[in-house]
Amino acid sequence: MLKRAIERNLEIIGEAVNRILTKDPTIFIENARKIVGLRNQAIHSYDSISDENIWAIIINNLPELKKDIDKLI
Repeated sequence: MLKRAIERNLEIIGEAVNRILTKDPTIFIENARKIVGLRNQAIHSYDSISDENIWAIIINNLPELKKDIDKLI
């Protein structure tokens, strides 16, 4: 259940980033296209995302995304 919740939250984050970029493409979010790509992969190809990849994203990419979002806010 926890794994699915984490994946769902990453889908939501990807959708939010996509909407931000659609409204204002000049906003800089590092790895924005990769974030949106993960969202698409999670929604359309659920079985192709490994647990290791999800964990690496959580550890390596979410802290940087948080910094970018904090700057925007």
